[in-house]
Amino acid sequence: MATTNLNISVIDKRMLKQSEAASYAGLPVKHFKAACPVRPVELKQGTLLWDRRDLDLWIDDVKSGAVTDTRDTILDRL
Repeated sequence: MATTNLNISVIDKRMLKQSEAASYAGLPVKHFKAACPVRPVELKQGTLLWDRRDLDLWIDDVKSGAVTDTRDTILDRL
């Protein structure tokens, strides 16, 4: 009987498109855009990407209760 080995290497992306970042946070894109204070990075002209590490920090802050939205922060996101 023949034996086959499959060697797969997967590299997790650090920078995510908006739809990927929303999915990562467990939110629909519409809610992600309104709720997420993380600023995207433009690594390539015209392409906005969200850093997974920044998203993790935001989610950790939400979980700990450290995030308190002020009127100004809410308006900045709109």
